[in-house]
Amino acid sequence: MATGGRGPLVAMASGSTLSAASVTLFLLLVLPRVSQAQTFFFPFRQPETCGHNQYFDISALSCVACGANQRQDARGTSCVCSPGFQMISNNGGPDITCKKCPEHMKGVTEDGWNCISCPGGLTAEGKCHCPTGHILVERNVNGTLLSQATCELCDESENSFTVANALGNRCVRCEPTFINTSRSCACSEPNILTGGLCFSNTGNFPLRMISTARYGELGISFTSEWFAKYLRSSAAACWVYGNLTSCQALGNMCVMNMNCYDSSTFDACGLFQVIFENTAALGTVHSVSFWRQNLPWLFYGDQLGLAPQILSTTPLPTNFSFKGENQNTKLKFVAASYDVRGNFLKWQTLEGGILQLCPDTETRLNAAYSFGTTYQQSCEIPIPKILTDFPTPTFYDVYLEYTDENQHQYIWAVPVLNLNLQHKKMFVNQDSSSGKWLLTRRIFLVDTLSGRENDLGSQPRLIRVATQISLSIHLVPNTKNGNIYPPLITIAYSDIDIKDPNSQSVKVSFSVTYEMDQGEAHVQTDIALGVLGGLAVLSSLLKTAGWKRRIGSPMIDLQTVTKFLVYYAGDLANVFFIITVGTGLYWLIFFKAQKSVSVLLPVPAQEERFVTYVGCGFALKALQFLHKLIFQITIDIFFIDWERPKGKVLKAVEGEGGVRSATVPVSIWRTYFVANEWNEIQTVRKINPLFQVLTVLFLLEVVGFKNLALMDSSSSLSRSPPSYIAPYSRILRYAVSSALWLVIGIIQIVFFGVFYERFIEDKIRQFVDLCCMSNISVFLLSHRCFGYYIHGRSVHGHADTNMEEMNMNLKREAENLCSQRGLVPNTDGQTFQIAISSQMRQHYDRIHETLTRKNGPARLLSSSGSTFEQSVKAYHTMNKFLGSFIDHVHKEMDYFIKDKLLLERILGMEFMEPMEKSIFYNDEGYSFSSVLYYGNEATLLIYDLMFFCVVDLACQNFVLAAFLTYLQQEIFRFIRNAVGQKNLASKTLVDQRFLI
Repeated sequence: MATGGRGPLVAMASGSTLSAASVTLFLLLVLPRVSQAQTFFFPFRQPETCGHNQYFDISALSCVACGANQRQDARGTSCVCSPGFQMISNNGGPDITCKKCPEHMKGVTEDGWNCISCPGGLTAEGKCHCPTGHILVERNVNGTLLSQATCELCDESENSFTVANALGNRCVRCEPTFINTSRSCACSEPNILTGGLCFSNTGNFPLRMISTARYGELGISFTSEWFAKYLRSSAAACWVYGNLTSCQALGNMCVMNMNCYDSSTFDACGLFQVIFENTAALGTVHSVSFWRQNLPWLFYGDQLGLAPQILSTTPLPTNFSFKGENQNTKLKFVAASYDVRGNFLKWQTLEGGILQLCPDTETRLNAAYSFGTTYQQSCEIPIPKILTDFPTPTFYDVYLEYTDENQHQYIWAVPVLNLNLQHKKMFVNQDSSSGKWLLTRRIFLVDTLSGRENDLGSQPRLIRVATQISLSIHLVPNTKNGNIYPPLITIAYSDIDIKDPNSQSVKVSFSVTYEMDQGEAHVQTDIALGVLGGLAVLSSLLKTAGWKRRIGSPMIDLQTVTKFLVYYAGDLANVFFIITVGTGLYWLIFFKAQKSVSVLLPVPAQEERFVTYVGCGFALKALQFLHKLIFQITIDIFFIDWERPKGKVLKAVEGEGGVRSATVPVSIWRTYFVANEWNEIQTVRKINPLFQVLTVLFLLEVVGFKNLALMDSSSSLSRSPPSYIAPYSRILRYAVSSALWLVIGIIQIVFFGVFYERFIEDKIRQFVDLCCMSNISVFLLSHRCFGYYIHGRSVHGHADTNMEEMNMNLKREAENLCSQRGLVPNTDGQTFQIAISSQMRQHYDRIHETLTRKNGPARLLSSSGSTFEQSVKAYHTMNKFLGSFIDHVHKEMDYFIKDKLLLERILGMEFMEPMEKSIFYNDEGYSFSSVLYYGNEATLLIYDLMFFCVVDLACQNFVLAAFLTYLQQEIFRFIRNAVGQKNLASKTLVDQRFLI
């Protein structure tokens, strides 16, 4: 025998000497086995598919036949005895036993356990039937079963005023309105019977009422069964007796009709208005003129201009702060809830998703009421779920709870802007002017009741769903303590025609927005734009004047106007950039860092102006970038070779069969090498574009700086996954990405200038050194009469030499045993800005025309020999002319060297015009880099930044913005190199195939 709580199998195994094989055999025989051919599926049945003589077995999940003389019960999950059969035993569920009643006692008692004789007929269930006004009596007062049931008439006399109850088993007192109206339990004419109540027709109450449910969105109106049954009785009970529940029910019907009323019709809202106007003597509630005693508060009145006074006159007597000891970031909304019959349900907080139809976690739902957090939620809900979850509507009067300075609790009524409200057949609340709005109080989420036409138990023909609910909070202007005006609930309902519920769904949304008056910010922005725009005009005029001086043209023509507009576009782009970055950083710093709330972020509609500024700035900056790109690829450049032949050689003469003495040709490889190096530094920048893009993207996406752009009060760089993630502010996204881009770019530029160029590699200075080592000077004209000169004449006389002599020359130069490299003796100045005279330019053009007549070396292979010889001759002529010009050989085209004035450097223009002599300005800043990417880093940096930001503002995706930014950088870099190579080849007679 098993002891100690052990089972029989354990006891047997422990108390016997069975072998392991015996135990194994026992287990195989006793324990159930799963056959390989066994299946695990069966027919799917639902309770309603079972027949009348079957019940649904909740264990087997299938239909099972009832026993003899039995049928299905009302629920369908058990059996009851058939009519004429009494119950003998009942063990729960379908396990019952039935016995046929004798012929003289064919009736069955209400509980089904006994047979009884009936005084009259039988019901369909085999129970005794009594006439109207009578009750069925089956037992004595002590519970003894009568041999024959009796039907007792309830006493309707003045002494009792009783009638049979709905079940017909008890006499109850008549409804009080019957007694008050007719002093009986009957409501005979001329009295009025409606909704189970009796009213006298001698009052002033309207006799003709409209039980119509209006669905203005679909343009449909029909008689609602709910209104037909209860509108008249609710209105009469409210007016005649001041019944609180009836008044609430009447108010609910008005709200179900979207608070629409017309003085000429007596629908729900019309009746409510009649009662409101005729009960003025009752007084008001809490001194609110719109809140009549006994009536719900539905309207704020219909006077024009009332809404702005309610919404922006009296601030809420409480403060909000994001940080500090007095931190207050919770909006404590509460609602008084009522059922459709007007019964008060309870006070409840809006937390937990009371007004949010979309399901979500409690943490995310409650984030809607965190002050300063812009909230957005939307989803799509199937119609069957709505019909199941909302069989009847629940109504809410919303209040904001707050505590005053004395720690007393108060509530402030929250007004409602119902976009479906019609006044005089116009949707006044959809008007852009708040002066025409009509504010209301009560709301509901779903109404599936008023859309039922003939039977309240049938499927509704139409339902009404609150598809858009928006809670907006307005900050008091110039507040320093976080004061706000009363919040406003904006609600929009959608009318849905129910045709095929299983295939229908509805999209709903809930949002919370925070607004402040942006008028002052716009004024300040306009002032900044006007001042900086004026400075941009002045800057553009100076640039245009400098350009006119450099091209040697005093005339103001169409080209001059075009050039001014291009310069102005670039300067205006910088103005827009400064304003947008400054504005973005202002909102970022002051919103995220504030303690007591004094500023709120602009809403998306208010951001449009900012986005327009960003778009204009980018478009103008792109125009400036293209202008600089075209400017750089159209410069005139020539490499002056100072190398001279070292002797003569014997050279065979073609066609003569003899030899003759000729000078040793100068190698072209040095020129090619310098030209190739020039080609390489054309797109050298002070920053690494790939590093720039990847670093900014890393900081935004991985470190989490993008979270600073969320429209909430948190300054944290991380967000926990379960928490609600607020939508992004476009202004803050622009501010964060701009700040990071500028910081990383400036750090790179400083690192490049302070460390990299000093200790690793300085390609600009290296190029100047290379020119000197190669005995090549660079003559560059960026304008017709202005350009740059790099003096590369070797101090050793020759550069085309062997390694030993080259090392010796470098050693002598390091030990100061030779002259300095500068153009002026005993100086180191090798780079100059040059302003050449018109005569010099004309002479240059005549030679240059011959040099480029056949479009340079790209066509040398297909050109005739004479053309090639002419180009070579022109090359040597140009080389000789420029060399002699530098050596002051041409007195009529001479030049002098001077320093630029400080003001000339600041303004970027030359005050002295080269009339007879050209002017060479000492240039220690290597300003020739202005025709390279290197000298335009600021423009490139801002252009890339604005390109990145514009893409992000359009797509809200930092990764895509980073990819497209780097892609466009590479595309323009490729175009710059390709076109620059071709231009270099055509200007210098260098074969493009040697430019890598």
